[in-house]
Amino acid sequence: MNEELSNYWGTIIETMQDGLMVVDPAGVIVSVNPVVESITGYQARELIGQSCAILHCDMCSQVRREASQDQHCSLFSQGGLRRCRCTLLRKDGSELHVLKSAALLKDGSGQVVGGVETLTDLSEVVEKDRVIDGIRAELGLRDSFEGILGKSRPMREMFQLIESAADSLAPVLILGESGTGKELVAGAIHSLGPRAKGPLVKVNCAALNQSLLESELFGHVKGAFTGAERERMGRFQAAQGGDFFLDEVGDLPATTQVKLLRVLQEKVVERVGDHRPLPVDIRLISATNHDLSALVREGRFREDLYYRVAVVPIRVPPLRERREDIPLLVEALSARICKLSGKPEPEVGREAMNRLVDYHWPGNVRELINALEYALVLARGKPISPAHLPAHLLDRSDSRRWEGPIAAPPSGQDPRQDILAALRQAGGKRVEAAKLLGISRVTLWKRMRQLGISANYFAE
Repeated sequence: MNEELSNYWGTIIETMQDGLMVVDPAGVIVSVNPVVESITGYQARELIGQSCAILHCDMCSQVRREASQDQHCSLFSQGGLRRCRCTLLRKDGSELHVLKSAALLKDGSGQVVGGVETLTDLSEVVEKDRVIDGIRAELGLRDSFEGILGKSRPMREMFQLIESAADSLAPVLILGESGTGKELVAGAIHSLGPRAKGPLVKVNCAALNQSLLESELFGHVKGAFTGAERERMGRFQAAQGGDFFLDEVGDLPATTQVKLLRVLQEKVVERVGDHRPLPVDIRLISATNHDLSALVREGRFREDLYYRVAVVPIRVPPLRERREDIPLLVEALSARICKLSGKPEPEVGREAMNRLVDYHWPGNVRELINALEYALVLARGKPISPAHLPAHLLDRSDSRRWEGPIAAPPSGQDPRQDILAALRQAGGKRVEAAKLLGISRVTLWKRMRQLGISANYFAE
């Protein structure tokens, strides 16, 4: 029977997934299983009879025995180890990261006769950690705040304001030009705030017409309008207990503004086609590239709603006001684009970088991403030079034309001419023109209609 049990134990030891090593009281290796051979690179015959110090464990300090002055494993002085992460050296000198547990072996009389150690190979875990650290370094995340890249003074000041706003449940209004990253700011406020465990629901007011927008925001009952074949929960209800991000709030129709005001004042919503108020518990985060105070003066935005949504205003600085961040952004965004495409990341030459820093970026970070994607395609892995940059970045005589967003152009510029110039440069393609202007295709279409620019003004 004992022989059978011995065979069973031998089978278990030979097939277990972790390394197993037995040492005597002097720290001399008595036995190892095949996993130890596999992960250390040593053959069993090279280890048995050797001191465990041959593996150079960084956690196993050697201590002197008072009686014989020979060295032995610290396992015997400490009485055991439990799930200790340490590093060994393989036979080829490379590092081996393991999770080690150890226990004493005693005979029937309680005398210590040896020790047993189990070694779990952590090489894959450590390698993944290194890859993640590398990606973080490549994407510049060490110079980021909740995923927002920047270390300039305007960005540091904004980060402080985000932290303060996140601690509050007061409505936040994020102000900034198109392409500055207002949605990232909303995400940071949510993740840092007390409602981080709740949902963050997003709606873009400029992307939907009035009837669809109200259905999205408030929901509707069956039969409320043609095509409403069943009840639908609104986004406000879906955001219960969390944060609600209302993008392009300046584009809200007047009737929807009234209903939003009621949501903020009374904490209730009414679904389209229904008169029953439903309670909602949300914190509102709004964003706009418009000057809401100007819209209030023009009668296009309710003054009472303005004071409700703009309790804590946060301005996102445009790229031209934080030029010292541009090299950081170029490096991080280039690495991100190349990693997604599986292509090697080329160097950005000094002259090209100077052009990127000098340009005033009306489309902000979104336009910078487009410019880098264009340059990386043309460079084909070679160092990026000015010749690889989009033409409008190099035309210094024409550059002032692109200063500022169309919604509030500086120096009395004509927004109609800005749009026409972008359409002309894009060959009439609205998608490309919107990218040049740093706005969405939907926003461009709306502004074209407002300014009386026909969709057929340029042949697409």
